[in-house]
Amino acid sequence: MLRDFFMPKNMKSLLSSILLCSLLFTVISSCKQKENTKTRPNILLICVDDMNGYAVKDRYPMFQTPYIDKLRSESINFTNAACNVPVCNPSRASFFSGILPHNTGAYLNGSDGWNRSPILKEIQSFPAYFKHQGYITWGRGKILHNPLTPEREKAMWDNHNRGGNGFGPFPDKEHQYGNKFKGIQAWEGEDSDFPDNINGDLAVEFLAQKHDKPFLMYYGLWRPHTPYTAPKRFFEPYNEKEFTRPKGYKDGDLDDVPYLGTMLVDSLKQFKNKKLNYAYDELWQKFLYGYAANTSFADWNVGRVIEALDNSPYADNTIVIFWSDNGYHCGEKLRWQKATLWDQSDYVPFMVRTPEKKQAESSATISLVDIYPTLIELCGLEKPNHSLDGNSIVPLLENPNKEWDYPSLTVYGKDYTSVRSERYRYIRYPDGTEELYDHSTDPYEFENIAPKKGSRIIMDELSEELPKQWAPSTGGRLEVPRKFEDVMRTENKWHKVKKHSS
Repeated sequence: MLRDFFMPKNMKSLLSSILLCSLLFTVISSCKQKENTKTRPNILLICVDDMNGYAVKDRYPMFQTPYIDKLRSESINFTNAACNVPVCNPSRASFFSGILPHNTGAYLNGSDGWNRSPILKEIQSFPAYFKHQGYITWGRGKILHNPLTPEREKAMWDNHNRGGNGFGPFPDKEHQYGNKFKGIQAWEGEDSDFPDNINGDLAVEFLAQKHDKPFLMYYGLWRPHTPYTAPKRFFEPYNEKEFTRPKGYKDGDLDDVPYLGTMLVDSLKQFKNKKLNYAYDELWQKFLYGYAANTSFADWNVGRVIEALDNSPYADNTIVIFWSDNGYHCGEKLRWQKATLWDQSDYVPFMVRTPEKKQAESSATISLVDIYPTLIELCGLEKPNHSLDGNSIVPLLENPNKEWDYPSLTVYGKDYTSVRSERYRYIRYPDGTEELYDHSTDPYEFENIAPKKGSRIIMDELSEELPKQWAPSTGGRLEVPRKFEDVMRTENKWHKVKKHSS
């Protein structure tokens, strides 16, 4: 070109050097980025559904979970971990987004937070963020428990079929006690009748494949959630007649609970079968029997996926995180299942296994909203564009005894709140009534010490953690279907609860 003809030779040489340096810088940066991607850890996430502390906290020794026991022996076990909502859908909204429910409006099961919440509609869930950062993302089973647009699904996952609706197989009518979810049956069909098994097989296959980028795997189990159907071999180690009421049950336990607290419970009276006439304790035994079999079934699936990892080339560079989406009552405080603000519903098993397989316990009050920021720090990624409400627990992985100044927060609907410090649980209901439990002397929360002298200062301090504002609800339903207005008007319901507890 004419301008090149008149350009001094030294200037041409300078420009050539600049272009060469620029090219070298781009190549080096690209190589570094690829190298960083290769050295970043893989992540295996395993989330079970409705698992309480019977096994992980040794609160019901009859429960057999050899694989989870082995995982505990190789992990940091967080003994005071909590969900942020004690039901499936909104709990998952909190940990997939890293945002607390009072900021999103996802409070209840059946809510459509990811499509209705102004915040959840816009932000990247952690699988989407990891995929954007160059990770292979693989997910199967029970994930968000909330419908998404195809575009959003594609942004989250590299695999396309993620397991569908997997609550079944359901028991036949003879083995149902009210409806198909309230049933117990030792399954004599194929293992492949259960989506947990299908998804577990695919997880094992994925771990046997060669991957040239780091991966984030999410294996979401549907068990031990109802119905209590599991392959027959998981019922066989148990004798139904040997089950007794759990240690966390106490006659008259609701006597010092505020009225609105009693309206979150329903007792075993919810389970019915006109063809059968079980006494109260026999029915209790039967459902503990079913829950134990489901728990052992979940344990087996968890174990075989982790064994596949340990036998793969990825064993030395993969972090395993295991947790449940919420806790579970088995008759404690006359509640079966979840959706309360007490420890039985809010505590979740939570373990982190690093490649070093360091065993330790931490009493820090972490919660599931901490998962997102923890994954970011573990993998050396920049923070996402949206603010995260949780805190990275990486310092606790390095030092499980490190001081942790973040009480956990659990909510169930607007103004139903529970705050947990290492020693105390504080509960406040919409009408201002309160509960306080001292876990140093009362791990099963039998005695509400809120009225006692000296409790006010503790409750005032913990109440500082309560939300100041609440986002509009994204819908949903109460697990125990009562309206707040009906509760306040109908005092007779209190007498029914009292009768059940006698």
